[in-house]
Amino acid sequence: MANGNFVQTEGTQFILNGKPLYFNGFNSYWLMYMAADPSTRGKVTDTFLQASKYGMNVARTWAFSDGGYRPLQSSPGIYNDDMFKGLDFVISEAKKYGIHLILSLVNNWEGFGGKKQYVQWARDHGHYINNEDDFFSNYIVKGYYKNHIKAILTRLNSITGITYKDDATIFAWELMNEPRCQTDLSGKTIQDWVVEMSTQVKSIDKNHLVEVGMEGFYGESMPEKKEFNPGYEVGTDFISNNKIPGIDFATIHLYPDQWVSGATDEAQTEFVEKWISAHNLDSKTILRKPLMVTEFGKTSRSSGFSVAARDSYFGTIFNSVYSCARSGGPCGGALFWQVMAEGMENCSDGYEIVLEQSPTTVAVINQQSARIASIS
Repeated sequence: MANGNFVQTEGTQFILNGKPLYFNGFNSYWLMYMAADPSTRGKVTDTFLQASKYGMNVARTWAFSDGGYRPLQSSPGIYNDDMFKGLDFVISEAKKYGIHLILSLVNNWEGFGGKKQYVQWARDHGHYINNEDDFFSNYIVKGYYKNHIKAILTRLNSITGITYKDDATIFAWELMNEPRCQTDLSGKTIQDWVVEMSTQVKSIDKNHLVEVGMEGFYGESMPEKKEFNPGYEVGTDFISNNKIPGIDFATIHLYPDQWVSGATDEAQTEFVEKWISAHNLDSKTILRKPLMVTEFGKTSRSSGFSVAARDSYFGTIFNSVYSCARSGGPCGGALFWQVMAEGMENCSDGYEIVLEQSPTTVAVINQQSARIASIS
């Protein structure tokens, strides 16, 4: 039995110290990267300080940086201790400000290396790899990834003296940010990979929750549900992937400005509400596991963007999450994409929110934090 300080699940609820846990939070993928450099480390502290001031209690961030510039893992199994110390700092600061962390272990996308880098490492060692999706099935590449799981979970934090797998500041491990396998739309490739890798995590760490990192697309196990998809499939299956015993809760992402681009604001809002309610229902009745909205955002780069439109979009999602949580439903909270600290303009992706510069958006976030806290 896990120690009571770890977030656990009971039925469709998240539980902390025997009580239901609800949350409001954010993504900041850059935390380890900024923490690894003493000159920018303060941005991490400032971000946690601000977030906690507005009632946010969960943050999601990368526990990977594979190859490339300032890597955590420069080649398979070779780690840069300065970057690891950055991650140590992120975890110790999160704890100070009462913020739980979801740590993602690898990227589907090229940013910070991802599956493309893993496949390239295998090729560099003379292995024939057909394409990037072999990340999920090639035994050499899977071995590299399993070794990374072990390196992260067994890391002894140089600041706190606590091994990551024993640190209750960590909410959950995420197997991959937005896994997709376009070469196998049946979903079998990702299904097998999730079974294998969730088992790997649980064999090392009995304390923490595990989630896949999924966007929420429906697949072949219940094809009638594919009508909720935004018109395409990505080789994942929200139902079967999350039914796996080693997966503790389900996740969805929400990017109507990308997924149903060209649709009116009204149509996008309708898509959002249907997406959340469909996944709520399935989490409650089929999966019988909690659900979390782990990414959503609105880009300032789309035509007709306004802060008011973004605030309204956040409000729509927050209302859906709150009404589900208040009625005892499976949705425990939502994490928007993304918070950036001041002075990080060169990292802008259009979705960032600098809390000190976004008073109206902060008011919407703060209101949600207060509502969510009132349920707990």
